[in-house]
Amino acid sequence: MPETIWRRGAAASAAAALLLLLAACGGTTRGDTEEESTSAVADEADPDAEIPADLAFSYVPKQINNPYMTYANSGGETAVEELDGAFEEVGPSEATADSQVSYINTVSQQGADVLVIAANDPEAVCPAITEAQGQGTIVVAYDSDTNCRDLFINQSSTEMIAETQIELMAEQIDGEGEVAILSATPNATNQNAWIEEMEKLAESEEYSGLEIVDTVYGNDDDQDSFEEMQGLMQSHPDLDGVISPTTVGIAAAARYLSESEYQGEVALTGLGLPNQMREYINDGTVEEFALWDPADMAYLAGYAGGALSAGQITGEEGQTFEAGDLGEYEVEADGEVVLGPPTVFNEDNIDDYDF
Repeated sequence: MPETIWRRGAAASAAAALLLLLAACGGTTRGDTEEESTSAVADEADPDAEIPADLAFSYVPKQINNPYMTYANSGGETAVEELDGAFEEVGPSEATADSQVSYINTVSQQGADVLVIAANDPEAVCPAITEAQGQGTIVVAYDSDTNCRDLFINQSSTEMIAETQIELMAEQIDGEGEVAILSATPNATNQNAWIEEMEKLAESEEYSGLEIVDTVYGNDDDQDSFEEMQGLMQSHPDLDGVISPTTVGIAAAARYLSESEYQGEVALTGLGLPNQMREYINDGTVEEFALWDPADMAYLAGYAGGALSAGQITGEEGQTFEAGDLGEYEVEADGEVVLGPPTVFNEDNIDDYDF
């Protein structure tokens, strides 16, 4: 395994490394790190730097065996192969922050060069992540952000994702009616950001006919989500539509609706996997839903981690890097890299996708 830039610097200056490690133990956040960095990121970017071979990449998804995360990380594995690195996927069987911490600690102790993580909580994982950074690990968040990473790969902009879902719902219920949201976990950063933006849109003049009457959480568990969907129909008998911005939730909600008297009567949209939603598109339970390509997201995260590790970029706004087949990307404000706008799936195009 090659030494990262930080590690080479640490070898040259043990005292500096000790200071960094002590700072890491203080549990700094991203805001703190601007003045008191514990990161392995280079101080200055060198756009011509080569990404070293044999970097060790560890992907920690929200949850192992979650179809969405499994498919996503297939893209990460492809990127790592293209970079001649070593890929591993480790993580918890439950989508909780506490359960991710032990995996982060293990990855750090094993000397991973790049940790790519979909955080189950923006704060709870930070002490472990900050310690990993102090040990020389580059940290790239994807899918769900943390407050302590070096870079975040955003699936799309929060605004684009929220407006796509609100627009799809408005079209399916003719712009008027009661709408509920079936989310994942209460502390999922991405879910909460999208929900907040959708609530703002529902208060705008354009979508003033939509009334968001409830938000419930299925914890990204199929059975919990199924029961929450069932509970929504019992609590809100006049419900016109449900938005589920989680692949587990929308699939479980579609299964409930397809087996109930509400099929075709209650609209359902959100973020789903084409392979999971195809039968519900074909039987008329769902008209349209959306998603980015999660494999591209994880692929981009791999190249971003490589660029950071090489020192091509430092995460400053305006810096650019090449991401293999996806082309050139630019770092935006707050260390974010946006993959692109979501794709809308319906009966006309769903068979064009296989994930």
